[in-house]
Order: sequence, then structure tokens, then C-alpha cells
Amino acid sequence: VDAFQAWCGPCKTVVDLFRKIRNEVGSDLLHFAVAEVDSIDALAKYRGKSEPVFLFYAGGELVATVRGPNAPLLQKTILEQL
Repeated sequence: VDAFQAWCGPCKTVVDLFRKIRNEVGSDLLHFAVAEVDSIDALAKYRGKSEPVFLFYAGGELVATVRGPNAPLLQKTILEQL
């Protein structure tokens, strides 16, 4: 989940990376979403940050977090979680 605030929008710089990984591993294993933290109370702790936050869930539980658009770390985290 790309957690973002309305004033800075979702992180568009990593969309190509997400598409590439999803094409490689298949759409059944991996799902991406965006969430505006200003309108979701459960994500309130991510408000007021200027960097994007990427949240990784498995089985409904938060399993990893990556702060900032660090493409190598995002790719590594996604593949490790799969």
C-alpha cells in the first residue's frame, strides 16, 4: 500500500517498478493499492510526513514498512515477502 497525503499525492516514481515486479511474479501473488492517510483513521500515524510510506501486508497483518521511494529496497522487500 502506498500511503500518501492529499497535499503530496501517491508516489508516481515507483509505479513502473511495481508494474515490472507484478509482471514478473504474476498478478495472483501481488496486489498494489494506494491509500490517502488523511481520510483513514487507522493510518493516522503516517500523517505529516513528506516522504511516501509503503506498507506491506500478508494475511491481513502489516509485515514490513519502507519509507521513501527507495527502488532497490522496495524490490528487495517485495520479493522477500513473496
